[in-house]
Amino acid sequence: MKIMTIYAHPADTITNCGGTLALHAARGDEVVALILSHGGRIHANKYAEEWRKDHPDDDIATAGLDDIVANKKNELERAADIIGISKIITLDHEDTYATVQEEMVEQIAEQIAIEQPEIVIADHPRNPAYFDPHYVATGMALAALSRAGLYLRNLDGRDEVPVRQVFLTGLPVYNLDALSLNGLRNDTYVDITDVVGTKLAAMDQFVSQGYHGVFARKLVESYNGESGRAAGVNFAEAFVRLYNETHAHLPVTDAALATDPLTRHIAYSSVNLRGTFPVP
Repeated sequence: MKIMTIYAHPADTITNCGGTLALHAARGDEVVALILSHGGRIHANKYAEEWRKDHPDDDIATAGLDDIVANKKNELERAADIIGISKIITLDHEDTYATVQEEMVEQIAEQIAIEQPEIVIADHPRNPAYFDPHYVATGMALAALSRAGLYLRNLDGRDEVPVRQVFLTGLPVYNLDALSLNGLRNDTYVDITDVVGTKLAAMDQFVSQGYHGVFARKLVESYNGESGRAAGVNFAEAFVRLYNETHAHLPVTDAALATDPLTRHIAYSSVNLRGTFPVP
């Protein structure tokens, strides 16, 4: 199986679904990451913090965009190697875009057609009216999926792309049943407890934007910890499926059948993240 992630910035793939990708890579699935922008302006902590010093390092404080982008790409490549991402595609657009760009939609569609993934992962477009680059990136990804699904060999020189499922990340709603909040919730959780150290190691590569060390552990403790609470495990990544799925029978998972409702809150609190994976 081939999985393709489509995100706005270099670190997004790792922070949103790095644990899930590590699990799939370990079982032999191919993982491709498509990054729309170069990320040179987003979370430029290393450079902005240097300017605030009384005696800044000139090499850092005066770094140009090419230097910043090259460093971001090096960080991404190291993180991808840790996770098991086999291919990184960077479109290198400015990360200041605010609306859907037809040129970018076509570029994404072309990459989808080339890679032919069965699964696509992207950010949840929580509010399409709010021009956050993450939501806009997903808007372009969904438009590109529609476009790639209409390719015809006799008209476009390529076959249509039958993506089987799209998983959307980043919806901050962790209610435990479908009757809460009128059913708005993540509907799929992946237990990443066994690979949480791998995700942390990958996040530790993003030093230039301050995503390493304490922040990495804080994010996993809070973000993946809360998803884990909803899923009944220590750490999880949450997804919303875009398409309905059909099953041969009612899909109750092995994890659901094995869970002890009386003690699950104790079981999913058993990992001391910072003790097991201390800040390097």
